[in-house]
Amino acid sequence: MLAVVAAAALALAGGGALPAGASACSVPLFAYRGGTVIMTDGGHVARIRVQIADTPDRQEVGLMCRNILDPDSGMLFVFPTPVRESFWMKNTLIPLAIAFIDSNWHIVRIMEMPVAADPTSDDPSKFPLYDPHLPFRYALEVNSGFFRTHEISEHAQLRFVQETSGFFLPQRL
Repeated sequence: MLAVVAAAALALAGGGALPAGASACSVPLFAYRGGTVIMTDGGHVARIRVQIADTPDRQEVGLMCRNILDPDSGMLFVFPTPVRESFWMKNTLIPLAIAFIDSNWHIVRIMEMPVAADPTSDDPSKFPLYDPHLPFRYALEVNSGFFRTHEISEHAQLRFVQETSGFFLPQRL
């Protein structure tokens, strides 16, 4: 099972307060391509600026070690073919929500992912796995509560618009 770590690759070594007892969090820093995911559900429209995690190393790091995520930002995990994988919250310092999306840009499941009691623990048993139990090709991570607040459900229509300006590097927080 691929333990795709929930969220994007920003190295925050020492860049914010960790939960009590947690050790320092450090991950590689990557340049990301970007785009926008547009969601429409029953007259409600939400837009999320995304960083694209489309390689195994970027997918493994995800949003690890960030202590903030802009309200209109997220990470889009892109797999070459449908997968049946789990996500977890190791080294993820902010609560997230995730939408698992099929090849036709339909949401197959939305889940909330709270921060683990000790997000930097080396004990894998400390982290629940988030698995839609259905194949998916994309996964969209955003701030916890985003889908509920914007009234986006598993019936939403999604589309993706890729930025043409090339790569961007997340700023250190």
